[in-house]
Amino acid sequence: MAGNFDEIAAQALEEGRTYLMEHESKRILMDVGLETTGAHLASSADDAVRIANQLGYPVVLKVLSKEVIHKSDAGGVRLNLQGAEAVRSAYHEMEKIFRERGMIGVSVQRMASPGIEVIIGVTRDPTFGPVLMFGLGGVFVEILRDVSFRSIPISEEDAESMIREIRGYPLLRGYRGISGDIDAIKSILLRVSDLVEKHSIIKEMDLNPVFVYTMGYTIADARIILDSSSPSPAAMHPQSAGDLKGLFYPQSIAVIGASNTKGKLGWNVFYNLLTHGYRGRLYPVNPNAAEVQGVKAYPSIRDVPEPVDVAVVLVPAGMTPQVVQDCCAAGVKYIVVESAGFAELGDEGKRIEREILSIVRRHGCRLLGPNCSGIINTNCGVVESIGVVDELNRGNVGLIAQAGVYAAGYLWGLRKVLDFGIIATIGNKLDLNETDMLEAIGMDENIDVVCMYLEDVKGGRRFIDVAREVSKRKPIVVLKTGRTEAGKKAVSSHTASLAGNDQIYSAVFKQAGLIRARDNDHMFALARAFSKQPLPINDGVFVISYAGSLGVAAADAIVMNGMRLAELSPDLKEELRSVLPKYVSGMNPVDFTFDQTPDQVRRTIEIAVKSEDVGSFIVIIQTEMLGAYIDTLRSIDYRGRPILAVVASKEFVIEDTIKMERAGIPVYSTPEQAAEVLGAMWMYRKERR
Repeated sequence: MAGNFDEIAAQALEEGRTYLMEHESKRILMDVGLETTGAHLASSADDAVRIANQLGYPVVLKVLSKEVIHKSDAGGVRLNLQGAEAVRSAYHEMEKIFRERGMIGVSVQRMASPGIEVIIGVTRDPTFGPVLMFGLGGVFVEILRDVSFRSIPISEEDAESMIREIRGYPLLRGYRGISGDIDAIKSILLRVSDLVEKHSIIKEMDLNPVFVYTMGYTIADARIILDSSSPSPAAMHPQSAGDLKGLFYPQSIAVIGASNTKGKLGWNVFYNLLTHGYRGRLYPVNPNAAEVQGVKAYPSIRDVPEPVDVAVVLVPAGMTPQVVQDCCAAGVKYIVVESAGFAELGDEGKRIEREILSIVRRHGCRLLGPNCSGIINTNCGVVESIGVVDELNRGNVGLIAQAGVYAAGYLWGLRKVLDFGIIATIGNKLDLNETDMLEAIGMDENIDVVCMYLEDVKGGRRFIDVAREVSKRKPIVVLKTGRTEAGKKAVSSHTASLAGNDQIYSAVFKQAGLIRARDNDHMFALARAFSKQPLPINDGVFVISYAGSLGVAAADAIVMNGMRLAELSPDLKEELRSVLPKYVSGMNPVDFTFDQTPDQVRRTIEIAVKSEDVGSFIVIIQTEMLGAYIDTLRSIDYRGRPILAVVASKEFVIEDTIKMERAGIPVYSTPEQAAEVLGAMWMYRKERR
């Protein structure tokens, strides 16, 4: 098979073509075991008639040209030809149209039996490399863009989920006597994935249409686009950064540019390290000071008498290469460049970055930044932030952010309701990037949930591999900005025209088991629940409310998020009736109206928690009564079930909201928010299991 592909591709490139004609494409597909309608080359009308007679009628003629890629659009396809005269006439018509456009003949093939039309294709994404697409054909792809994507290579589970997630899946599964062979579609997807993985020269591919039957399929048309400059698989799989424990748990830190002037960044960073309980050795570096904030200072990193694990650099961009060189010469393992003024400001900054990268690569050091805000690790008192940080609690949430200001802004407020363990800001990610941070934080036993704020991704395939492994152990919630497209480059295939960059990111996140957040509020709403509560034990939710309308809203939202209302057994219903007021008739949701009290809620939960059908709880509380519920809800044994609280206008009782959050119970403003979070938690549990 490899020989056939290499031979066909080499001939096309030698002729100056970057695409394979249909008969060439189908030959390659048949070599890997895929069923097609065939494509027999006819270089004359007589050849076309002879081949058609051998195949049997009806047949299809398609122009073969070194210049025409889109045959249908150019009028180069004749369908349902029923006899020799029709074939001869069609050939001559095409000859008149395409004689001066590189026509070498026509492809003669049997007319495919009608079935469910699907499209399968490949495009090459600049971040993630080759990407596989699947969707229903015809109007579904042209108008509705009902397609799914996955990064190549795919697994059998990926193929299954690609098929299931399109809106047209019910038609394939079976509708009014029509159905498609789903196992056959999976086979095509897996074989195409394998073909493209083995041949990185394939840039794009369209199999369109593919007719799927109740049993089997046939590929009616095929197009393969080549690009000899396509990156090799190795380029999409950069090497791991290795063990970064010394970056996150350093025994010694030097701050180059440490200052005695309050308000300067060098003052802020050194002050943070002094005041947050860091127990390692601290070395301020300042050539103009004997000491900084009471600690002996050194004129250069070369003058520090002991080995340094991490050097935080806060000097102007133009001075940074020399400082980085000094750090490497002094044996510093990790360099954190927090200074700005690099690639984000133009060509000169890019030149400085290239010089810095050359230095660290030459010496085998690792560099974080530039233009970042360093690392915060509350588990060992490391706070390298360029802004002064108030008191922090030890936490179990990891946050990876490209923007240091972003991380600092959310840390200031969220630290009251969310305990961060590690915050890693990566800035321009000249060396270390988001995947390196994710790999390191994913292995950290102090971190239970990871949040990521991303603008883009480097080394896309490695990102998928690392994220997939980490997500098996702990949830990863991702907020990816830059969702809209300012424009689209010219493309050669239908698949590429459908592959929006943001859609690719969503598909890749799903493939890797990540949870995609809509916005900051959504990301941290998920993080609060994942970090404080266990996962639902099943999809049954028990709702307690003080208002019937809110209970109904919760019930609707629960169903819309892939869960259901739990059902109590008859004996538990009877037990519950004995503690409910007579006017309460519903058993789930339980609506206490405005007479709801903390003790009523406690007794109700203690009964419901006995049910194996109850997998989680939502408790809706009167805003002005929130404070009275804190101790009660904190004291209940939920037997491994999560509980989420709903408090309308919670911002107006913020002190009590913070107390409830500190008690380990996340508080949301609406039933819909709580149900959405529970739905994400349940989906994560199902996928991990």
